[in-house]
Amino acid sequence: MDAVFTGIVEELGEVVALERLDASARLTVRGPLVTADASAGDSIAVNGVCLTVTQASDGAFSVDMTGETLSRSSLGSLGPGSAVNLERSLRTDGRLGGHIVQGHVDGTGTIRRREPWDVVRIGVPPELARYTVEKGSIAVDGISLTISRLGPDWIEVTLIPETLARTTLGRKQPGETVNLEVDVIAKYVERLLGGTVRS
Repeated sequence: MDAVFTGIVEELGEVVALERLDASARLTVRGPLVTADASAGDSIAVNGVCLTVTQASDGAFSVDMTGETLSRSSLGSLGPGSAVNLERSLRTDGRLGGHIVQGHVDGTGTIRRREPWDVVRIGVPPELARYTVEKGSIAVDGISLTISRLGPDWIEVTLIPETLARTTLGRKQPGETVNLEVDVIAKYVERLLGGTVRS
């Protein structure tokens, strides 16, 4: 069974290394909380991307990333010292505090602007914008958020102080890239109604 996440970030981790390997890459991240009970084969979401742990020790873990992961997400632009959102996969006896997040990033968006009380506007590619609705859910860098406003090629989310303090969105500025995962239910509905789904 595929891992499932909630979009509730557990820890702000730090990239130790990103090693390029032809069309793939190996990422090592320091995250003492999420590695406390991690072992090879476990799933950890890094900025919303579900990755499989290949090694874990001394408060850090390593994962391998395919070309598909690198092309669909912003993980290839990380470097030593980069902050990342970390979440372990949901246990069957855990609480679903956010919404169902698969860790299958659909694409990336760009932060366009920030307004007082931290309203963040994010540019969304047209192929993903059709899955967004006002008051609907979206995962931004793995964070479960509610869309407060939207336009034809953008969404806005309002961040509370807790989110600003515990995630990378407290630091991101206009022009920076974020990973986006739209609500999977919208994609299922489109498919059932005879539309096409790219993913």
